[in-house]
Amino acid sequence: MDLRPRKRVNTNDGLGRGMEFAILVMMFLGLGYALDTWIGTKPVFMIVFVVLGIVGQFASLWYGYDARMKELEAQRRDLSRDGKAAVR
Repeated sequence: MDLRPRKRVNTNDGLGRGMEFAILVMMFLGLGYALDTWIGTKPVFMIVFVVLGIVGQFASLWYGYDARMKELEAQRRDLSRDGKAAVR
């Protein structure tokens, strides 16, 4: 009896991206708080750094999504050209 999984499934991709998003935003928040405390301009830098962190994360997600879709489109073109299953 073979109990090994037949297909490799990447289940941690969403969890990893979510953790990356949360940790990076918290790091930017902490950096903004430290800078605001040092300069005495609360909450200017906290707001600016959190907004920059969120915008950067959304840009990263968008470019990653776009690259994956282009990869899948290329595989689909190869599939229609060859007539073989090339999709992962």
